[in-house]
This record gives sequence, C-alpha cells and structure tokens, in this order.
Amino acid sequence: LRVAELLSKRLGVPTGYTVAVRKVESFSPGNIHIQYSSVNKKKKEAYELKVNDSEILLSADSAAGIFYGVQTLIQLFPKQVESKKEIKDFAWTVPAVSIEDSPRFWWRGSMLDVARHFFTKQQVKEFIDNMVKYKFNVLHLHLADDQGWRLEIKSLPKLTDVGAWRPERKGKWGNTPRPSPNEPKTYGGFYTQEDMKELIAYAKDRFVEILPEIDVPGHSLAAIASYPELSCTDSFYQVNIGDKIIDWSQKGFPSLLDNTLCPANEKVYVFLDKVFTEVAELFPFGYIHMGGDETSKNFWMKSPQIKSLMKEKGFTTMSEVFGYFVGRTAKIVQSKGKKVIGWDEATDATLPEGMIIMDWKGLKGGSKAAKQGHQVVMSPTTFAYYDLYQGDPVAEPPTYSMLRLSQSYKFDPLPEGVDEKLILGGQGNIWTEQIQNVRALQYMMYPRVFAIAESVWSQQRSKDWKTFIKKVENEFERMDVAEIKYSRSMYDPIFKSYTDGDNLILDMQTEIEDLKIHYSFDGSFPDNFYPEYTKPLIIPKDVADVRVITYRNGKQTGKLITMPVSELQKRAKKK
Repeated sequence: LRVAELLSKRLGVPTGYTVAVRKVESFSPGNIHIQYSSVNKKKKEAYELKVNDSEILLSADSAAGIFYGVQTLIQLFPKQVESKKEIKDFAWTVPAVSIEDSPRFWWRGSMLDVARHFFTKQQVKEFIDNMVKYKFNVLHLHLADDQGWRLEIKSLPKLTDVGAWRPERKGKWGNTPRPSPNEPKTYGGFYTQEDMKELIAYAKDRFVEILPEIDVPGHSLAAIASYPELSCTDSFYQVNIGDKIIDWSQKGFPSLLDNTLCPANEKVYVFLDKVFTEVAELFPFGYIHMGGDETSKNFWMKSPQIKSLMKEKGFTTMSEVFGYFVGRTAKIVQSKGKKVIGWDEATDATLPEGMIIMDWKGLKGGSKAAKQGHQVVMSPTTFAYYDLYQGDPVAEPPTYSMLRLSQSYKFDPLPEGVDEKLILGGQGNIWTEQIQNVRALQYMMYPRVFAIAESVWSQQRSKDWKTFIKKVENEFERMDVAEIKYSRSMYDPIFKSYTDGDNLILDMQTEIEDLKIHYSFDGSFPDNFYPEYTKPLIIPKDVADVRVITYRNGKQTGKLITMPVSELQKRAKKK
C-alpha cells in the first residue's frame, strides 16, 4: 500500500489528477492494478508489468518488486511526468508493453561522500529519490574523513563539536592555504542521530538500505583533531580544509602530517568501541564499513609505541601492524552483530574471518578476496568513480584522472574466474573533494550513473552500447524537465596529438557515432559550415588554439572546446 501511495503522489503533481489508492477484490478497466503474485521465486525483487488499452497491471512477489516495477512504469510515461508542477491540457499516455524483469545483483549501491563537503538532510533525501529511479538499493554514506566527522556520537561529543567544522575555502582542492589556529571554523555540519533516523526511515520507504562508513585508521584527521590522544604523534591537529595532506608522488604515499589512528594505543580501541556501538544501534542495515584505505605508515615507522607493539607481537612489517588494527577493529564491529566491510587494502594483510571487501583499486583486490572465500562488492575506480573527468580536462571541472562514459559502460561486477556467489554486486562512488554543491554533484554523476545502473541490474549479455546511448539521450530530456544537471561530455571529441618530424598532428575521435567535428584555427566559433574534421590535422605553426564543436544533423551537440596548442604539444608523442 505504501508503494501505491508513493506512486499516487508521484503522478499527482505533474498530472494534476487525484490518484486514489484503495484495495479492491477484483480489477476494473481503466485503472492501475498492483498485485502480489508469484513471478520469480529465485529473485525476490522481480516484477511483471503489462500495459494494454484497458489497464496497467503490475505483479510481484514482494513489495520491493512492486516498487521497482513502479519505477519502470514511471519511465514509460512522457518526459513531462518529471515536472515539479502541474502540466495542464496534456494527454498522458503509456505505451503497450509486457515486461518481465529482475536484477542481476542484490547489492546495487551509490556512495556519497558527505565528509569532504557536507550535504544537508534534504539534499540526501533528493539523492535517494534520484538513485531509486534507476533501481539502486544501497546508499553508502562516507561519514568520516580528514575534512569532517558527520555523525553525532553521543558518548564522544567533540567529534561533532570540533570534527564537523573547519574554515571555509572555495578554491581548488589541494591548493588551499592552511588555516591559522584562530581562523573561524564555520564551514561544515553533521547529522544528529534523530536526523539519521529520519533519513533511514525515508530510505526504507524506498527500499534503500543505508551503509555507514567510518574510515579508519587513515583519513582520521577530523577524529584526531577532536581527540588528539588517538594519534601516535604528539602534534597540533586541525580538521583539514583541503590543503595537501599526502604526497601522492612518493612510494607508499607518505602523509605530510599524521592523519592515522594509532594501532598501538588501547585508547583507540575504546574509542572505536564507543563509535561502533552507537553506529550499530542507529543503523538497521546488517553491514558497517570500517574504511581501511590509503593508510600512510611513515609516522608509524617513527613511533616508539608502534615499535613496542611490533616487538611484543613479533611483527616485522608495517603491513602486519595494519593487519593487526584491521583485525581488532573488525572484531569490534562484528561484536555488535554486524558484518564488517573494508576497502581492498585490507587484502594486503591477513583478512579477518567473515570480512567483506569493497573493491576500488581496479578488479584485482576484489578478485583476490573472492578467491580467498570472502564476499565482495565491486566499485573499481577504473569503471565506477563518478568524480573523474568524463571529457577532456581543458573543458571539465578539476580532478585527477579520466573515466569516460564508454569505459563505465564496460563495467562487469563479476570478474573472470570468480565465483558469482561471492560477488554481492556493484556500486558507483562519488567522492566530493572537488564537489562543493548539488549541481556540481549532479554534473559529475550523470550520465555515468546510467552505465553503472545497467551493469548491476541487467545481464551482461543484454548490454548494447548504441541502444544504451539512445536511452541516455531520452533520459537527458527527462532530466531537463526535472531540472537535474548532467554532463554532455559524451558528445565532445577525444583529442590525441603526436609529432611527425617538425609537424604537430592532431587526431580526433568521438565517443559516440553519427557526430561531425567542425573546427577553426583562427579563434572563431566553428559552426557546422566550418571545415569538417575527416583526417588528422597538421597544426599550422602560427596557431595558438584549436576550437572544436561537434554537430549532429546540423545541430550542435557538444560544447565549444578551446584546445591550446601548447597543451597538444605537452601531450604529443613521437610517431
């Protein structure tokens, strides 16, 4: 009944109709009928949807199946159904269909990093509303990092009194100056436990489980700023504001200041027991994520406490120290009646019994864990990270690596040679270092969300790139009505350059078919009457920039890209 009420509300706004919900003994023509019926005993989220000229009939074994059938039904309505206000004098029609549908994987996740930049309770609700349109069912909240602690822990009030706040910065992440000790700390926020209960209930109504992540032992500066005794290093700590904290150019990624909890300090485990006790009581989902990624160990190497621990335990490597911490923390989580999840760095040590791995560093970590008999959620940066470039860096928001839509669409959560029973599913992740607001968040997520959604719901054999692009373009029209921002970077050309003798050569391709590339060398705006790119171009010696736009059937599809010749020279390889 609750799902029917959600459908009624969803249709009522754009249509202006009062869509009544009631139980009936028999069906009558001209209505939307929802019923529990045996559809697929192996897939509890399966549904059947039939539309003909007299009725709409939705059948499923479970309320979840009904809910996902409703999402498909809404997608069959015209794009105007996405309107936030009534559309008057409009003929509302749905095409005749007969659909039998079920998911490939039960874990279909979306991760939202609320630690780097805080997103309000209402914004998280909107995030949930948008993810369920595409049948995602796990919201992974990254609640703690160097830049913020976002969840009230009543027994540790400084975590939000201190750890949730920092001075505000607007510039590029990693280039911001460090704050002075007395600079006002006004930027941030956190969720009270009552806030989180409200979000959990909101998500449950939409068949979404919320997975809490408390990232330890690395990424812990907000916790250490709140309780400095948790560190191995005696220093002055502040919540990080986005200034450089790790040297990614060096082997082992040493941290510039100690952002790790101290594995040799018993106070750390008392702290973690308090945190995970409250987290476990608050979140009904059967899983808790303990992080474990990107743990710099250079400060541990210098710590007398760590050296003493190593002597006591007979450890000879930092990996053993890390494994010791992971093992103890996993037992704390498991003692609360929860299954523990960690990032795939946990596979660098002996994995605790029953630990689930969330793969992010390609597919190797997840495959390794699965071959050891551990369950895995696949969310590799090579396919499923929404915060990466989706077009050429000269025309995109700043980030650190490339992931085009076509690459995301190749995602298969089941690596070759791995037992399918051990793969819980897959997930797309949005890290927010460079993302300060919802519109920027939407731009980075869409349309790559669609690629991950299809990869975790549909069978791999049913995927087809050309068909997918048509669906993406249809969804763009719906998102325009819904006022959701998205990237059109799939229409922009891919630039490659090389040198041949004294000549600089520009080679361009398009990610999708049926596009024509038009260009100019003189700084002017190239419309579809300008020269069309048909073969690699020799760049004239006196040209400073190449301007490029893609067109389809004479209409502009891509954005204007101004490519500096100096950038092409930097990228150029010798032929």
